[in-house]
Amino acid sequence: MTNKIFSNKRIGILGKGWSGKSTITVLLAKALRNCGYQVCVLDADSTNMGIHQALGFKKPPLSLMDYFGGTIFSGGKVSCPVDDPTPLSGATIHLTKIPNKYYSFDQEGLFLFQLGKIGDKGPGAGCDGPISKITRDLRVEGIGDQPVTLIDVKAGLEDFTMGVITSMDWIITVVDPTTASIQIAEDINNLIPRIKAGELPATEHLESSELIEEAKRIYKEARIKESFVLLNKIKDEKIENYVYKKLKEKRLRAIGVIYEDSSISLSWLEGKPLEAIKANKDIMGAIKRLEQIVKEQQGNL
Repeated sequence: MTNKIFSNKRIGILGKGWSGKSTITVLLAKALRNCGYQVCVLDADSTNMGIHQALGFKKPPLSLMDYFGGTIFSGGKVSCPVDDPTPLSGATIHLTKIPNKYYSFDQEGLFLFQLGKIGDKGPGAGCDGPISKITRDLRVEGIGDQPVTLIDVKAGLEDFTMGVITSMDWIITVVDPTTASIQIAEDINNLIPRIKAGELPATEHLESSELIEEAKRIYKEARIKESFVLLNKIKDEKIENYVYKKLKEKRLRAIGVIYEDSSISLSWLEGKPLEAIKANKDIMGAIKRLEQIVKEQQGNL
């Protein structure tokens, strides 16, 4: 890919629990790196573990939640974007100014940031909304020539409704062969046009006019363009055809399919780098399809 169409773009990976979001994030990261991109992966899933191993890193970096001083629920400064939509102070960071213990990287242009986990915080530690604020506002500089950023968020729609998608360019919703997975993809797809049309977030709970205006501004300036669907864990042609039929009925645009592969599950179980030859080929097909769609849309501007 000589024309790096995804440079300086942010792609969110969403989906229901166990649909395989982190697997798709890892496959995309490695494939885009092999295409010559510098890739920045944001591990924004507050509960899932092990993405650093799947990417080939021996240990995870320290969390950026710690770097930013902790959550407001624990006496820190990072607040929930629903209660406090104001931008996170210092959210634009440069690699030369942040200790390297807060990120992992390899020599081929792949960077990993862990935004925060809540599993060890104890009872009453509060929600993980502050992680959503870091996800929404974080910008990393110093990774060379405009990297593509992949954001692996928590399963479900909570992050989606917290405004995280306002800072994403595209969304890839991972759909496994379940009705719930297809429904989440439809919900995401239906909400994006409403944001682009100017629909604003709920603000009745905000007590000051300044916070209300800030919440509205974030949605008015949303950069989100479109969502796509990537099928995952597809066992056979019959299931594939059925899922495609349902997606077509709901006017959801699929960019590819990743077939069920026991070696992927084994890699996660053993904590080893994710290596799946067939899936790597399939993900390259999805990237090329997405690139084709984006080029066609840009040509129509």
